[in-house]
Amino acid sequence: MDDEFGLLGEAADELGLRDPIPAVRRVDTTVDEHNVSALVWGASSPRAVFLHGGGQNAHTWDSVLLTLGIPVIAIDLPGHGHSSWRADGDYTPAPNARAVAPVIAKMAPDAEVIVGMSLGGLTAISLAAAVPDLVPQAVIVDVTPESPHRAAELGQLARGTVALIEGPQEFDSIDEIIGLTAAAAPTRSLSSIRRGVIHNTRRRPDGRWVWRYGRFREAPAAQPIWDSLAVTTAPMTLVRGGRSPFTTDEDAERFRARPGPTDIMTIEDAGHSVQSDAPLQLADVIARVLTHE
Repeated sequence: MDDEFGLLGEAADELGLRDPIPAVRRVDTTVDEHNVSALVWGASSPRAVFLHGGGQNAHTWDSVLLTLGIPVIAIDLPGHGHSSWRADGDYTPAPNARAVAPVIAKMAPDAEVIVGMSLGGLTAISLAAAVPDLVPQAVIVDVTPESPHRAAELGQLARGTVALIEGPQEFDSIDEIIGLTAAAAPTRSLSSIRRGVIHNTRRRPDGRWVWRYGRFREAPAAQPIWDSLAVTTAPMTLVRGGRSPFTTDEDAERFRARPGPTDIMTIEDAGHSVQSDAPLQLADVIARVLTHE
């Protein structure tokens, strides 16, 4: 493995995992003259596809995927990670779904589940409505179509990734970014935060550090995504973070009213970034979805 994957051993040790680390490689695909980058875990046909949240990248799933130990792909959404940025700054769910659909069709045609967190979850909903054959079932992590509005309501009270997205975009050092991230996510280990920051930043030629994602021009509007959800029939599991304010009881019940089978569960000790706060518990949920327990 090259340097990009050199931190996986540290993550595995932190999780108490002793199994060999699977082979992981980065694969780039051109879609409409844009690059869509993905991490491919394992050598077999992927059983699952993972879509991260806004301001994150495919490495946000590392701990979950180390725990699961199955072949998967984790995609960098447009404007994030190693995928191309869009000139129009439109990183909303519908164009995201159009960008990832051909990648999934090519690289994970037999995937059994699409897992999406926050923006990735809304992208999965849009994908399920537009190309239902690519979404046999889905795990939607701490998001409903109303969540961007909830985030806007919170304003300065927002914590975690949401607060960081709205904060400074340039920094003198990577340690400055680690400090800000630790303050926004006080329940996460410093080593986990450091790994996340390393994967989610880059150093410019002038020596300044910047995030490895494009800033949103506007949040996704709720109604088009509710409309998409209303035509989805694939089984879906909505996983809520017990400490997260972004998915309310009211929104969860509206989510449940979709025509397809729907389970709703809560991981009590997790905030919005469930994959970072409770990777073992989230991996267990996904494993049970895969085995139809």
